[in-house]
Amino acid sequence: MLGAVKSAGALVLAALVTSAPVLAQNWIKVPPPIVPRTADGKPDLQAPTPRTPDGKPDLTGPWSSKDNSFLRDIARGMPPDAVPFQPWAKELFDRRKDGALSREDPDASCLPQGVPKVNAVAYPWKMLQTPGSIVVVYEAFNLWRQIFMDGREPSPDANPTWHGYSTGRWDGDTLVVETRGFNGKAWLDQLGRPTTDALHVTERFRRKDFGHMEIQITIDDPKAYTRPWSLTEDVGLVLGTDLMEFICNENNRDLEHLPGDTTRSRR
Repeated sequence: MLGAVKSAGALVLAALVTSAPVLAQNWIKVPPPIVPRTADGKPDLQAPTPRTPDGKPDLTGPWSSKDNSFLRDIARGMPPDAVPFQPWAKELFDRRKDGALSREDPDASCLPQGVPKVNAVAYPWKMLQTPGSIVVVYEAFNLWRQIFMDGREPSPDANPTWHGYSTGRWDGDTLVVETRGFNGKAWLDQLGRPTTDALHVTERFRRKDFGHMEIQITIDDPKAYTRPWSLTEDVGLVLGTDLMEFICNENNRDLEHLPGDTTRSRR
């Protein structure tokens, strides 16, 4: 998996790198993972959720979506009127969704996917959990994200960013992450649902058992949508593999082939 010969419409639609060859090609003396097993020796993905010494669910590990379906369409499976667009946002989305403006998708220029889109990319991402913060490392584009658990709050004047400023807290066994401070440039999906700098994303991470996690997502962007709206994505634990370097700008030759305004894509 070299470089980024992937277009905005086909980004990470290639099959996932199989787990065993990744380790075989890049690492030796890899210790066996601590994985619960069934009676026949297979990984028991329905085993109980592991916990940290303080009793919280341990979300540590590499995770991935099953496919790129939510990356392509974050409202997948929802009724047509479930996304409450502001008029301008609906007009923009209608122009983007047929692929005519694929060149303008930030992904096409190797810019960050944004939150929550980055979690839907079908390449693994690893959560590293500590009491004070949780770090998420994404294979796609070599991105990373910090979720602070120490009670801090983002400043109202914080510099706008692609992934925003994330703070977390526990609600029982669910990790609740609030993210604000976006720059308004990211698309919510490859179809082109827009965001603005008023975006507020709430993610509720619930590890259902050893191998499965549910993410409930609420989009609240009053400049682009008339009310908050929600969806649920499922991700699975990735066994026998680890993250690889993925430099999107290396040998990226897709932009020149994508439809859209060439002058705007270079800004």
